[in-house]
Amino acid sequence: MSRPKSISGFPEWLPPQRMIEQRMIDHIRRTFELYGFAPLETRAVEPLDQLLRKGETSKEVYLLRRLQAAEGETDEDTLGLHFDLTVPFARFVLENAGKLHFPFRRYQIQKVWRGERPQEGRYREFLQADIDVVDRDELPFQYEAEMPLVLGDALGGLPLPPVLIHVNNRKVSEGFYRGIGLDDPQAALRAIDKLAKIGPGKVTELLAETAGASDAQAKACLRLAEISSPDASFADQIRALGVTDPLLDEGIDELVRVMEVAAAHSPGLCVADMKIARGLDYYTGTVYEGTLRGFERFGSVLAGGRYDNLASAGADRYPGVGISLGITRILGLLFGAGALTVSRSVPTAVLVALPSEERRAGCDRVAAALRGRGIATEVAPTAAKYGKQIRFAERRGIPFVWFPGAEGEADTVKDIRSGDQVEADPATWSPPAEDLRPAVTAAGG
Repeated sequence: MSRPKSISGFPEWLPPQRMIEQRMIDHIRRTFELYGFAPLETRAVEPLDQLLRKGETSKEVYLLRRLQAAEGETDEDTLGLHFDLTVPFARFVLENAGKLHFPFRRYQIQKVWRGERPQEGRYREFLQADIDVVDRDELPFQYEAEMPLVLGDALGGLPLPPVLIHVNNRKVSEGFYRGIGLDDPQAALRAIDKLAKIGPGKVTELLAETAGASDAQAKACLRLAEISSPDASFADQIRALGVTDPLLDEGIDELVRVMEVAAAHSPGLCVADMKIARGLDYYTGTVYEGTLRGFERFGSVLAGGRYDNLASAGADRYPGVGISLGITRILGLLFGAGALTVSRSVPTAVLVALPSEERRAGCDRVAAALRGRGIATEVAPTAAKYGKQIRFAERRGIPFVWFPGAEGEADTVKDIRSGDQVEADPATWSPPAEDLRPAVTAAGG
C-alpha cells in the first residue's frame, strides 16, 4: 500500500487537539443546556431541491450517489450532504411540529460539509454548533436579544480570545433603503454584505447594477454602512442622515434593545455595526456576525439572525432566531497560531506500575478501583524497571505513578513532577482537582 495522503479541507486533529475540541464541545453544550436548549441531531443528508431552495448554489453541495444508480432513480432522488444546520432544522420543525412544545429551543453540535476552497480556518468538513428558538405564528422579540448572551457565555468560559459580536437589524437597512427610494432593498442588502470582501468601489457598482441605485443613493447606503458604535449611540447617527421610514424606526428601536440587554449582561460583547447585512434573503430582523479579537482578518466565526419564513409550509409558519458557531473554524485558526495547549497528551491521570507479570491481576484491581471513582487510570504495559515505567508516564504527561506495595506493605503514589510520594489507598486517594483531567489553556497562560 502506498503512503496515504491527506485530503485538503478535511481536518484530522491529533489526540491532544481532539481533547481540546472535546473540552470546548462539553463547555458549549453545558452552556446551551443552562439556557434551556434541548439537544437535537438531524440526518446528514437532505434532498437537493430543499438544500437549494433559499438561493444557495449547487457548487457548495456534496452530492450523495450510489456507485451504481438504482433502477428508476432520477435527479429528483438526488441527496446532498447538508452544508449548514439551519435548513435541516427548519425541515425537522415542519415534520415534527405536532410533537414539539413551543417556543422550541434546540441546539445541535454536528458535522456539516461545504464544497468551498479550503484555506486557513475554512474547511470542507467541519463541526458546527447551532442554537435556535422557534415559535408558532409569532416569536417574541426577547429571543433576538438573548442570542448573543448565550454565545458570549459559551465562549467566554473557554481559554479563547474574546469574541466580539457585530449586530445589525435588517429592518434598519431595508427601511433606510426604502426611505431613499430604492426599489429593490434585498439586492442592496446583498451588495452591502460584500463590502468587506470587495470594497466600497465595487459595492457602488453592484448597487447600481443589481439594485438600480443612483450615485447619490449608493453614497447614502455606504454612509449608513460606515456607522458603528459599542452602545446605543448609533441610533442618533442614523437619524442624523435624515432618512425616514416606519420600518427604519422599528429596526432602530429593536437594535437599541439588543445593545442595551447585551451591555447589561456582558459589557463589550456586542457592537452595533450597520454594514452587517447577512446576504441570505430569509433573514428579517436582528442579524449577527462574531469575530475573535486578534483574528479579525479571517472573518466571522459565528453568524445568524432572525427569520420569519424559513420554517413555513402553506398556512403553517414557525418564525425563529438562531446563531451558528464554527467550532472547527475557531480551533483551526487557534491551532495554526499555536494559541492553545493541553496539559497532557492522554486523559490518563495515574499509571499503575507493574512490579511483575505475576502481579498484573492485582494492578488491574487497583486501576479498576480508581476508575470506579472517576480517575482515568492505566496499567503499565510491561514489568520493566521502575525508572523505565516512570519515563513512559513522563513522555505521555501522566502526572502520577502508583506503586503497589510488597506483601504486607502499603501502596504508594508518586507525583513524578515534584517527586512527592505518599502512602495511598485506591478506595480513598484522589489527585488534586486540577490534575483529574487534562487542562486546556491559552499558550503561555
